[in-house]
Amino acid sequence: MGLLTGALPDFPWDTLTPYGDRARSHPGGIVDLSVGTPVDPTPELLRRALADAADAPGYPQTWGTPALRTAVAGWFARRRGVPDLDPAGVLPTVGSKEMVAFLPALLGLGAGDLVAHPAAAYPTYDVGARLAGAEPVATDDPVALLSGPDGDRVRLVWLNSPGNPDGRVLGVDELRAVVEAARAAQARSGRPVVVASDECYAELAWDEPWASAGVPSVLDPRVTGGDVAGLLALYSLSKQSNLAGYRAAFVAGDPAVVAGLLATRKHAGMIVPAPVQAAMTVALGDDAHVAEQRERYRARRAALLGALAGAGLVVDRSAAGLYLWARPAEGDDDCWATVGRLADRGILVAPGAFYGAPRHVRVALTATDERIAAAVGRLTPAGAL
Repeated sequence: MGLLTGALPDFPWDTLTPYGDRARSHPGGIVDLSVGTPVDPTPELLRRALADAADAPGYPQTWGTPALRTAVAGWFARRRGVPDLDPAGVLPTVGSKEMVAFLPALLGLGAGDLVAHPAAAYPTYDVGARLAGAEPVATDDPVALLSGPDGDRVRLVWLNSPGNPDGRVLGVDELRAVVEAARAAQARSGRPVVVASDECYAELAWDEPWASAGVPSVLDPRVTGGDVAGLLALYSLSKQSNLAGYRAAFVAGDPAVVAGLLATRKHAGMIVPAPVQAAMTVALGDDAHVAEQRERYRARRAALLGALAGAGLVVDRSAAGLYLWARPAEGDDDCWATVGRLADRGILVAPGAFYGAPRHVRVALTATDERIAAAVGRLTPAGAL
């Protein structure tokens, strides 16, 4: 009980409640662009796959069915430029957040160990380190951390590309530099260093070169040099396939690391339900529904970009993913002031303070076309915030 009450920060979303109430009081109702939960229908072929597998009286496989693991490997080869992923290095997870939260503990990290994560980051990276008793370190230069005086204490490096909240994409050279620095730190200290890349927005690239060339994975041979030792990629089907309610995700990479995660998960009973595994297998083999969903988000993004600019906000980074990372074009107002002004127009966004960035707000693309149009209408004629 002491760990839960004393070592973890307050749940940040509770502090947004008054702003949500303000937005709901708008005559046209709230446009909620804060959380980023998918709102479009789950594709029919995936619902059908789930239903067809509904007769599942036995326990599912913790490791995932061979068909699912093969489908993940095929998807990496087809969509991510990773041609030879070993299906033995694939493990389905109950959404990607549980792996973000528990990977430090599953790796056996504890007091004295450092867990690096991006400076502007999803807060669960920090929480996961604290749950394990390790020390989180926010940095946009993990290479310097790994090469510096504390480098021998780093046991886990989190990368997030495309980034949440800021949509930043790491190129092959940036990814390779982190991997090489982690391997050098491991060679010095004799202690394993894992690089884990959270890549769940990789199919949603908007700016070049990523829209044409694709978002590189940490498992890309140009990054790994052909050796995935110590490397993991996390992925979720929540965004690209509207499967957030299914909790459909996986981790892939080094078979030796995955085997250790699998052994612990067997003891803990952390298993993706069999019908969900069946739906995941179908989803990973079908690119058409992903392309259709991507186009929905592309249109919503274009509409919001223009409206935010008209309201006096500048969008930084945001090259990929489901969010626009915005700040006032003038002045140095903190994020809560911007959240408040948008709430007065019936639009709820997430404050950058949740992610370690006090000037920005995160604007999600995950609202219906009708609600996006309502947001644009409230921003466009009213002038700057």
